[in-house]
Amino acid sequence: MTPQQYCEQRTRDSGSSFFYAFGFLPDIKRRGMMALYAFCREVDDVADEIADATEASRQIAVWRDEVHAVFHAQPSHPVGFELQWACQHFAWNEELFYELLDGMLTDISAVAFVKKTDLTLYCYRVAGVVGLLSIEIFGYQSRHARSFATHLGEALQFTNILRDVAEDIERGRIYLPQQDRARYGVVDQDLMQGNVTPELTSLLTDYGHQAEKSYQQALQQLPEEDRISLRPSIMMAAIYYAQLAKMQDFGFDVWHHSGRISSWQKMRIAWRVWRYEKKFAQTHDSSSYPLRLRF
Repeated sequence: MTPQQYCEQRTRDSGSSFFYAFGFLPDIKRRGMMALYAFCREVDDVADEIADATEASRQIAVWRDEVHAVFHAQPSHPVGFELQWACQHFAWNEELFYELLDGMLTDISAVAFVKKTDLTLYCYRVAGVVGLLSIEIFGYQSRHARSFATHLGEALQFTNILRDVAEDIERGRIYLPQQDRARYGVVDQDLMQGNVTPELTSLLTDYGHQAEKSYQQALQQLPEEDRISLRPSIMMAAIYYAQLAKMQDFGFDVWHHSGRISSWQKMRIAWRVWRYEKKFAQTHDSSSYPLRLRF
């Protein structure tokens, strides 16, 4: 299996929402996204699947060395070889990969966030950074596209946190900051036992509103001249937004309902976004085809 095939298989097997946006990309850009996403999957699996924190941290250190080799020497992992290929085609910032690895170390340490700024930094590292690397593949002209990428990354990560809150509790992780939990009168026992009190519902609903706000901020920051090239980002946003809307419908009670949508729904949304944005690309008429996420 070649490094390219390895990354494609890694991405396909993940079942991620991102995979459904990759299919609409030209070959070179699709290959670059597969390499980036395979890297994300590798390091995320270290953080999620290795119970021993010391061993998980050691493996993240190995990946840190691999990133250095990608940019300065000869990598040894199939994903590293593909990342090195991608570096020859896209203007990636090496430091962003280290920021992402720092985010994985936050997961491994499972240290509770005290205040909102702790969560904001985490969201930037594990999601905003991926957005910044992705737009280098998609292509953009305006510097405002970077603000779009970081706001969208925060929105996607908020959606992930709300969707996976019950699963994360089982891993010993609570991403909702202590100050916010205290402000709403939510105790850890309610989260651990899935005791969906009115206070917990209010807290989760508040974060749902914050996710919604981040989506809207992202759309407001998307430069008109970059809307066509960043169409894959819009597809990913629409798929995640559908998950947020689903959770809103059942009051964010993810202990008794699933916040995930089916593969068929993801494919349908991606196709509808592609058709809608293609019409915009043909007309450049944003009044007839305004940016939207509901499909």
